[in-house]
Amino acid sequence: MRYFTLLALLCCCLTTAAQTCTLLRCDYLTNPIGIDNPHPRLSWQYNGTTANAHIELYHHHQLLWDTTTQNNTISYTGPALQPFTAYQWKVNGSTASFETGMMHQHNWQGTWISDHHPISHKPAPLFRKTFITSKTIASARAYIAAGGLYELHINGHKIGNHLLDPMYTRFDRRTLYVTYDVTNNLQSGANTIGVVLGNGWYNHQSTAVWFFDKAPWRNRPTFCLDLRITYTDGTTATISTGKDWKTSTGEIVFNSIYTGEHHDLRRQQTNWDLPAFNDSSWQPVTLRAAPSTNITAQAMVPITADTILPAASMRQFSDTNYLFDIGRNIAGVSRITLNGPAGTIVQLKHAEQLYPNGHADISNIDVHYRPTDNTDPFQTDIYILDGKGPHTFTPAFNYKGFQYIEVTSSRPITLTKESLQGVEMHSNVRPIGNFRSSNTLLNKIWAATNSSYLANLYGYPTDCPQREKNGWTGDAHIASETGLYNFDAITVYEKWMNDHLDEQQPNGVFPSIIPTGGWGYEWGNGPDWTSTIAIIPWNLYLFYGDTTALSRCYPAMKRYVDQITARSPEGLCSWGLGDWVPVKSVTPVTFTSTAYYFTDVTILAKAAKLLGYGEDHRHYTALASFIKTAFNKKYLDPQSGIYDKGLQTEQSVALHWNLVPDSLRSKAAAALAARVKADSLQLDVGLLGTKTILNALSDNGYIDLAYQLAAAEKEPSWGWWIKNGATTLYENWPIHAKSDLSRNHIMFGEIGAWLYKALAGIRPDEQAPGFKHIIISPKFPAGLNNVNCSHTSMYGNIEVNWKRNKQDILLTVELPANTTATVILTREIQLNKPGKHLIRITKGNVELL
Repeated sequence: MRYFTLLALLCCCLTTAAQTCTLLRCDYLTNPIGIDNPHPRLSWQYNGTTANAHIELYHHHQLLWDTTTQNNTISYTGPALQPFTAYQWKVNGSTASFETGMMHQHNWQGTWISDHHPISHKPAPLFRKTFITSKTIASARAYIAAGGLYELHINGHKIGNHLLDPMYTRFDRRTLYVTYDVTNNLQSGANTIGVVLGNGWYNHQSTAVWFFDKAPWRNRPTFCLDLRITYTDGTTATISTGKDWKTSTGEIVFNSIYTGEHHDLRRQQTNWDLPAFNDSSWQPVTLRAAPSTNITAQAMVPITADTILPAASMRQFSDTNYLFDIGRNIAGVSRITLNGPAGTIVQLKHAEQLYPNGHADISNIDVHYRPTDNTDPFQTDIYILDGKGPHTFTPAFNYKGFQYIEVTSSRPITLTKESLQGVEMHSNVRPIGNFRSSNTLLNKIWAATNSSYLANLYGYPTDCPQREKNGWTGDAHIASETGLYNFDAITVYEKWMNDHLDEQQPNGVFPSIIPTGGWGYEWGNGPDWTSTIAIIPWNLYLFYGDTTALSRCYPAMKRYVDQITARSPEGLCSWGLGDWVPVKSVTPVTFTSTAYYFTDVTILAKAAKLLGYGEDHRHYTALASFIKTAFNKKYLDPQSGIYDKGLQTEQSVALHWNLVPDSLRSKAAAALAARVKADSLQLDVGLLGTKTILNALSDNGYIDLAYQLAAAEKEPSWGWWIKNGATTLYENWPIHAKSDLSRNHIMFGEIGAWLYKALAGIRPDEQAPGFKHIIISPKFPAGLNNVNCSHTSMYGNIEVNWKRNKQDILLTVELPANTTATVILTREIQLNKPGKHLIRITKGNVELL
């Protein structure tokens, strides 16, 4: 009997070990503090083969919730969560935590404060308050919301590693707050809280074509703070913003998120954030109304400094003029150490390219700037020295896109290559994808695509980090699959979809840039761009198996589609930007906008079925059929399979977005292939065609043609950029185009997703999303000898490797726990268990080894 008991215990222990879980997250964040979601989503990855999870949630060791699931994500449905409360949760013995924040607006105690200056005043305001703690502190949390940007200091130290907080929103409709654990920053006795405010997009003092300087929310930066202290005796105290705070200004004499930042070290107030500082000359603060009545937690990954890049080279033109090259194009700031006489003015101009004489050239990125005077030069930081150096300068409230920094000083200064560094910044999304192949050029294209994606992720997806920094909708949905294959970006996208809901007009219309100060409702906002409201929530569902964004956006998606329908009674939509920046051939706007109208309606119909709106499902399914019929009646020649003029964009858009009747797919694909050959095996597409051309070819039997386009080295191509020194993707196919010439744009970034979908063949299954069931359909183009590719899904790592071995192709597929896969080659193979699977393909014959 004892033998069997011990055996049972041993089996139980082994089962528990196999069932342990990793990557425990709450709302896709690791042990977050300050969340407001009353039903947070708990997720994990299995470290074994079990199909069951046992979840427990505790507060102070008291069990509040106990449930089981066969999934790897579940929403909390237990007793109501309380504000300012830490919870622990377990899944199969593995432990994590989360902590609630305000939860409700009425829990804020602080008053919104600012200084007494008008919006035109340039120096950044400083704020401080000193308070006394006499009891032993158990924990302390700082909750801070702002209109504008802030840095939080306590007792002389900047708190946290976040940059450019809070994230940009439509400030008069939604304001974000951030929570910090400041327990270890407080001390017994006197403590000082210090806050520096920057303008950000809230008080845009620079002038450009999008009129952010006229935004309806614009005002002098403001903030509200509650510092909540819990003592070891169980009592609490809250130090809040109010009339007892004081304000002044310091060394930051100008800051613009768009252009640059200016520091005058002669105005520095040393130790202003320490208790001993004498603030008798400081002014009382001004009380302000909150920017909005909707103050919510910033439940997303922050912007951080990702990499510090030393200068690759330095060129000295004179003792007042230097040129630094950091080796590759990045988004972020420069950090420079300077020493010189008091009053010396040093300017740092940031550029992506150089003039033939070696000086910084910003003519490709300053085209939309409309300065009113010469005090705010574009992409330029200005530092005025105090003669007490050396000092190291880094902007606090700005970022730029650049590779080169030209330094000009009013008096001679001595610099070395080590004097300057590049600080690479972006939303701190976790890398979850990797791609390598036998084609080194293709590998460099993948890396450049990822670099451009990250350079354009700053709490929302942007088009470029220098010329605009705008959330162009079309650029974002085109690149969303690339982002989701390579990075765990759901928190950024969910935040941005909330921005969409803030910006939608009552009639359903969205602007072309989101957030916006009002610009973009009248230009560039056809369905080819603003399909973000449908495409991105749908992609989040496919990649994460999470319906949250779809459910939240469904009413907005429906209003959006309905207003297009009201304006398009014949099923054809005639407005939009069209196939932006094409090589040469121009596709009609009605063609591409109708294709995206159809796509949005199709997604809406699927979402309706998924969410249980049966009548909506039937209505929008019929509408999609109506649009498809109207589109094909207008553009399709059924005898030849040619759409309109048979351009690359026309054929590929119809194929990729499933507008081609099933019976004519092979004809339409053959016509596309013929067109590519007639175009001398060269790309002839713009933005929208870039999304579809490679997919339409590889999905319809023409992988060799797709690969030839993807790996091409002649202009126009991605490879042409790389061969000419690009480390990021460009905005235009010609390197020396007269306009539209940013050198760090993500809009041509679909190739990054295509590498996963076609060459590795890794795809989510709509019927079992989140990679619960995986479609593996790799293609083997002539001229490519091997591919090694992986994607870390919600269930764990999916890996596909293949290589040519004489007449064979050896394919290895590795699946994570609790997933299955269908491998689609010349025949289908079902893989029903995790681990590695080896498949040999010999002259079309497929063998599972």
